Amino acid sequence: MITRDMTALRAVNGGHALLRAYDFIICGGGTAGCVVARRLAEGGKATVLLLEAGGSHHVPAIMDSTQWMWNIGTERDWDFVSEPSVGLNGRTPPMPMGRALGGGSSINGQVWARGHRNDFDSWASLTGDASSSYERVLDIYRRIENWHGRPDPRRGVGGPVDITLPESPIPLVEALIASADGQGIPSADDINTDPMEGDGGCGLPNVLVRNGVERVSMATAYLDPVAPLPNLHVLVGAEVERIGLRGSHVGSVVFRRFGQRYEVEVIREAVLSLGAINTPKVLMLSGIGDPAELASHGIPCHHALRGVGENFQDHILLGGCIWEYETPELPRNNAAEFAFFCKSDASLPTPDLMPVLEECPFASEVTARQFDLPVGPASAWTLAPGLARPKSRGRVRLRGADPALVPAIETNFLSDPDDVRALIRGVEICREIGNDLRLAGFRRREVMPGALRGGDLEMFVRNASGTYFHQSCTARMGRPDDPLAVVDPMLRVLGIEGLRVADASIMPEITSANIMAPVVVIAERAGDFIRQTHGLG
Repeated sequence: MITRDMTALRAVNGGHALLRAYDFIICGGGTAGCVVARRLAEGGKATVLLLEAGGSHHVPAIMDSTQWMWNIGTERDWDFVSEPSVGLNGRTPPMPMGRALGGGSSINGQVWARGHRNDFDSWASLTGDASSSYERVLDIYRRIENWHGRPDPRRGVGGPVDITLPESPIPLVEALIASADGQGIPSADDINTDPMEGDGGCGLPNVLVRNGVERVSMATAYLDPVAPLPNLHVLVGAEVERIGLRGSHVGSVVFRRFGQRYEVEVIREAVLSLGAINTPKVLMLSGIGDPAELASHGIPCHHALRGVGENFQDHILLGGCIWEYETPELPRNNAAEFAFFCKSDASLPTPDLMPVLEECPFASEVTARQFDLPVGPASAWTLAPGLARPKSRGRVRLRGADPALVPAIETNFLSDPDDVRALIRGVEICREIGNDLRLAGFRRREVMPGALRGGDLEMFVRNASGTYFHQSCTARMGRPDDPLAVVDPMLRVLGIEGLRVADASIMPEITSANIMAPVVVIAERAGDFIRQTHGLG
């Protein structure tokens, strides 16, 4: 049974009774949803409801920036798991996604990486929309950022998101920068400027951390400042099940909370900001998707869009190249205070590798059994090879018409041999850096993988690889003649009035860096488009 009486439900901000209808309903209070909710609620001209399946971000496990890894697998994680991947020797790696206000920005490693110039220029080419280009996106970044590092005309100051460099990083970091620079990966004061416009570089990542230990999520940056607004209602514990359609127009949103289903009316628009797994799931449960896929689960097809759930992409993070400390060192800041971008092949136009320091032993479930890992978070450090430009593609499918069923995530990791070759080179580069003489005082021994070659090294890569937590591209933005396009350049779902998508699923291709910052750009653009459409100023 579905109830339309909202009076028993109260928003967490101010205890307001929920309305039966809202101008705008944002489905998902993650990284993008928090941004869109703020932009639509500002000015008080429209009523806005933000629905989040998880709970509040104001808990110690989220706010402590050094503890982010320990949120994985808890109630603050959707706890998704990949289907078996042939390219990973049949393994089923976990696929963490944030389940709390702030979403991924509340449980991730807090790295602010803008993406490469070529990423956005490629989006502009693929969609025919110049507003996706790097130069236009730079303007959006400038208004988002409150940059506390070296001044640069490409950076923003005074925006809602505090961005800084790690404060007093562990001593290992300086040696890693010197080693990488010596290997031909130039050090940079700001890894988000020249390295993201050229052939890469190394250095301290931009981080969303205050006072060395306090996380800056999109919930704290965007949502908390507007929480007192009476026209913004935020409801946690509300899991969106489907969009109610009236012909080709959005009419309502159906969600479940504590076992009860509710339906709230949409006056102007609904926005899906549920992430690259749940956004295609809700679209398909609403009858929007591949007709054959929907028919196989007995779901009537209201609008055929074959690309829903297709084109799944994710960065690969490999666990990992590990060295035991000579002198144990506890993690600081975001526990990942060094990163670099480089090319596996000099002929490539864009860096395709994005390794990162993990200030603890970091291994897969297979490699952890194969090697003699030190015990304890301060015992060892890891250079984790990362793949920035994967060629492998997967998809997200329904398991059935019941919204309670977890979708099938066919990651298809390492199905393209070029991805394997790139990661093999990534392991080699990380070992060259980690075994450099400049790091002699920081390593007692190399734990793994050691000097593997040929098939043994390939097997290690397949056994060690998993997600970088950057699921994307399952409702991609494209031209009208793109057979897999789901949204247009203004993020409107093709063929459906009053419905947009604003999250990582709209990426035509994944950006060549951590995706939180580009997702904030996507959400800011969605806010602009919606405000312009409805005259909100």
